[in-house]
Amino acid sequence: MALAATLIGVCATAEVALAASPEVTAAFSAHKVGATVQVDHHAWDQLLKSYVKPAADGVNRVDYKSFKANGGAALKAYVADLERTKVSALDRPVQLAFWINLYNAKTVDIVLDHYPVASIRDISLEESLLGFLKKSVGAGGPWKTPIVNVEGRRLSLDNIEHDILRPVFKDPRVHYAVNCASYGCPNLQAAAFTGANADAMLTEGAKAYVNHPRGISVKDGRVKASSIYNWFQTDFGGSDAGVLQHVRLYATPELKAALAGVTAIDSYDYDWRLNDISR
Repeated sequence: MALAATLIGVCATAEVALAASPEVTAAFSAHKVGATVQVDHHAWDQLLKSYVKPAADGVNRVDYKSFKANGGAALKAYVADLERTKVSALDRPVQLAFWINLYNAKTVDIVLDHYPVASIRDISLEESLLGFLKKSVGAGGPWKTPIVNVEGRRLSLDNIEHDILRPVFKDPRVHYAVNCASYGCPNLQAAAFTGANADAMLTEGAKAYVNHPRGISVKDGRVKASSIYNWFQTDFGGSDAGVLQHVRLYATPELKAALAGVTAIDSYDYDWRLNDISR
């Protein structure tokens, strides 16, 4: 089992920085400039307001127990509605909100289906020996299995994030919007994204994460950063200097002062515990 854990750990690390699948990216690159068609995210917005609980420590928790008991059916209905959307008929900001909300809603849906769990990495949708082994050593996760159907194409969470959001929108702030149901992840915000509010919410998410210790912390001139900045460094400038330049765009005056003269990131960390209100 120790050998299996080692091999799986290596594979899991290598899988984080996924190469885009060109066929998926091409299939969802089109948009309709000036389209006025909107997507109704009211149901998701109400669920978020009911079950996402901001806390004094700056980390939003989810009341998964109550969500599963009282909101699970409404969540599945919302995801089903999104799956009927003709995304190519939408303008770009509306598409952005669509993909972020679909990713986050389906992630919560998967957690609810398996709740209670200690970590999303304890969930594996792979029906294979490798999937079982990954789950057994806490290196699983639901990201690779196709779980939604959009415009006739089966998509995984990885497809949405790495083959659509990242390459199509080319905005590093999307990393502050998609939530992996973990303490180390940027917050699941207590409101739905829309075409009208997406830009503001991306910036809000960036500021909240950059200025929280799980995003960036500085002690005695040494920087510890979220592993997100390591896994996806290419999205943040491709180097420590690029990451730090990005961070300074959203840093408070206090954090900017602490980063003065800093040119390198010393370590990375990530907390995979479930962002559950009961923990």
